[in-house]
Amino acid sequence: MTLPDLLVPSYVQMLGALSKWLAKAEAQQPAGEAEALLIARLAPDMFPLATQVRFACRQAQEGVFRLLQQDFPPSLQILLDEGRNAGERPGTIAEAQARIAETIAVVEAAAAQGIAIEPTAPIAHALPNGMILDLTAEQYARDWALPQFYFHVVTAYSIIRAQGIELGKADYVSHMIAYFRQPAMS
Repeated sequence: MTLPDLLVPSYVQMLGALSKWLAKAEAQQPAGEAEALLIARLAPDMFPLATQVRFACRQAQEGVFRLLQQDFPPSLQILLDEGRNAGERPGTIAEAQARIAETIAVVEAAAAQGIAIEPTAPIAHALPNGMILDLTAEQYARDWALPQFYFHVVTAYSIIRAQGIELGKADYVSHMIAYFRQPAMS
């Protein structure tokens, strides 16, 4: 198994789920009220839903570009800026959906390149506070890229759910339906 084999399906599946949660939220809200969900937060010191969506998209793209040792495209800075400013300018559900669709396309296109990643390749990841993480590609994928991505996806799920939208475990793991089988008859 290669690192893209692990990351890309996780990113695509969970971004697809996030898109479905937003669609459910929009469908369950009275006309014009779904946009208010984008400014909802779990706690006053946490980012709102609009930020969680954009940061999940950024984490997925950043993880792929960093592992492929490619320069970040300008669109990553746009996602970061939109996310940081989402409290004041949350955008629309349609814009959030567009960011998710764009991210899925970017991640799938990167995976289609078929570039092999050496698990022991060094990755230096600088944090905004100036600290630097020195990791291997495998450590970066396992210990940083996936956890950071899932943090934002789970937080988005929790915000949507906390706002009264009917979501359940089946919505979170909808991609697992393909693996179900009927129990053997006794």
